[in-house]
Amino acid sequence: MERLKLIRPADRSFAAKAQEHWDGVAKPLGSFGALEEMWDRIAAVQKTDSPDISRRAVVVMCGDNGVTAEGVTQTDSSVTLACAEAIACGRSNINVLAAVYGAEVLSVDIGMEGDSTCENIINRKIAHGTGNIAMGPAMTESQAETAVAVGMDMVKELAGKGVKLIVTGEMGIGNTTPTAALSSVILGLPPETVTGRGAGLTTEGLRRKINAVRRAIAVNSPCDGGAVQLMAKLGSFEIAGMTGLFLGGAVYGVTVIIDGVISAVSAVLASMLASDCKDYMLAGHVSAEPAGKMLLERLGLRAVIDGSLRLGEGTGGILLLPLLDGASALYYNSHRFESAGIERYVELK
Repeated sequence: MERLKLIRPADRSFAAKAQEHWDGVAKPLGSFGALEEMWDRIAAVQKTDSPDISRRAVVVMCGDNGVTAEGVTQTDSSVTLACAEAIACGRSNINVLAAVYGAEVLSVDIGMEGDSTCENIINRKIAHGTGNIAMGPAMTESQAETAVAVGMDMVKELAGKGVKLIVTGEMGIGNTTPTAALSSVILGLPPETVTGRGAGLTTEGLRRKINAVRRAIAVNSPCDGGAVQLMAKLGSFEIAGMTGLFLGGAVYGVTVIIDGVISAVSAVLASMLASDCKDYMLAGHVSAEPAGKMLLERLGLRAVIDGSLRLGEGTGGILLLPLLDGASALYYNSHRFESAGIERYVELK
C-alpha cells in the first residue's frame, strides 16, 4: 500500500489543451458532449494533448464467494471456474467483443474455489474463495491488501507493455451480494434499496439475498472501518483486485474504465483509499443493478451508455471503446475552422 503515496491528480493543463484542440474542430463548441470530456480526461492522464488509446486490455478478476451458501444465486461456484477458463481460452462473451475492439483479455484467478489447469489463466490465487459474509468476514485485512496489490501489479505489467486503457471485469458467482452489502454501508442506504436480482433471481431468491446482506452487515459491524476493513469484512477477492486496478491506474498513468456495479463499488473503495485516483477513471455504462447509478454519482462520473446491461466480464465497459475511438477519429482527422474557411463558433454567455 506504500504505492498509494505516489498518486497525484491528473494534469488538467493537458485537458485544457485538448479542449482547445476540440474547439478548433469545425463543429459547434462542445457538440461531441461527454466524449469530449472523456477524451480530455485521458489527455490529463497521459500528460499530452495527443493521447493514444491504441493499446488496450481487459482484466477479468475471477473469484468465488462463500455467501453462495445462503441461496443467493441460481448456480454454484463451479460456474466461476468454467467461465474463467472460457475467458482465458478466448471463448467467452468478453472475448467476442474484445476481438472486435482490439483489446487483449486477461483472466486472473485471484480467489476461485477450484484450481484450473488452463495455462492461459494468470494464477494470483490468494485463497480458495472467501468466507460467507452472512456468518463472518470475507477475508483477513492482510488478504484484502494482497488482493489490492495484485490489481496494482497487473496495471504495472500492462503499462510496461504500453497499454493506455484498461477495462475492469470480474467473474465470480455470488459477487453481487458482497457488492450490495458494501453499497449499503458506503451509501448509507438500507439493503433492500441497493440489492438487485444479479444474474437473475426469483422474488424468493431476492428476499434471501436481501436477508443475507442484512445479516452480513449486522454480523461484521463494518461501519467504523476504512476501505480495507470494509473489503475484508464484506467484500470479495474480485472486488479487492479491481480496487487495485483503479489505484494502479493512478500510480502508473493508465486510464481505467468502470464496468458494472461490482466494478463501480471497487472504484468507490479505491477513491476512499486515494481520492485523486478518480481522475484516472472513466464510467463505461450505468448498470441495471440498483446501486449502479448511485455509485457513479458518488464518484462524480457520468456514463454515456445506459442500456440496462448486467452481463459482467467487462462487457459493458468495453463498449465504451468504440465511442472513444470515434472521439479519437474526430479529434485527429476532422476538418478545422481554419482549413475549411468556416468562421469559428463562439461560446454563448
